[in-house]
Amino acid sequence: MHLSLKEKKESKNLFITILLNFVITVAEIIGGLLSNSLALISDALHNFSDGLAVLITYIAVKISRKESTPKKTFGYKRIQILAALLNAVVLIVISIYLLYEAYHRFMEPEPIKSVPMFIVATIGLLANFVAVYLLRKHKKGNINIRSAYVHLIGDTLSSLAVIIGGVLIFFFEIYWIDPLITVLISVYIIKETISILLETYNILMQGTPKDIDVYELKRQLENLEMIRDIHHIHVWNLSDTDIHFEAHVNLEKDIRLSESESILRQVEKVLERNYGIHHVTLQMEHNFCDDKETIKNGIFIKT
Repeated sequence: MHLSLKEKKESKNLFITILLNFVITVAEIIGGLLSNSLALISDALHNFSDGLAVLITYIAVKISRKESTPKKTFGYKRIQILAALLNAVVLIVISIYLLYEAYHRFMEPEPIKSVPMFIVATIGLLANFVAVYLLRKHKKGNINIRSAYVHLIGDTLSSLAVIIGGVLIFFFEIYWIDPLITVLISVYIIKETISILLETYNILMQGTPKDIDVYELKRQLENLEMIRDIHHIHVWNLSDTDIHFEAHVNLEKDIRLSESESILRQVEKVLERNYGIHHVTLQMEHNFCDDKETIKNGIFIKT
């Protein structure tokens, strides 16, 4: 498949950002072990998590260009959701372990070599600045890239916190600042990761996207000409950006199948314009279903 110049540049910048994050991770782990800085190691974890997030985005961009097959009619779009779920679980476990280690450092502070801590954190800060610069032009067109961009801003701030900690340790020998920074970074990672975990859970459970009100959506569609009511509604995410909609449409009159096409086009227009839904499956009917519940086999939603 032929790629545009914009797509090629996007892929290239994503790949460079991935390399930068993993180089920072390795450098900070080595620096953390040499300096005995737990904060530096926790910052390495932060960069590693964002490196994985960008890697998932990079793979998703590549895979999204592959065509569906008879065996994979939806394609491979949910690979990124499964990978994000695994990444989130691993990050929470590691962050909890770092909090445990930070607790022991608070109880028994250990000497920190502030110079290597400062140098490595500064390298990380500069590399994160480069990564932010590379993605800033692409963040508007892709929600995954926008998410990665925000995380890289967080990386930059955490590297800055480690640098400040290194300065305080060098001049004042305040060794407890190291586990304090570790706690702050770990709590931030857990907070961000839990939101990702909840989002992936909702997608895998085929839950309604959080910014879609089924009541309002139903009302808008039932205002269209020829539609008596909409019921048995299902709205779900296939991936973080791909929303699907299906429902039964009870028509005012018993019309020919060819006449229902204009109604389908009206529904598609409303869903695309108001909710960004591009994949629509409708069952046209005229007083066919005995039950008219908005959600079938679920909690009854009054109309």
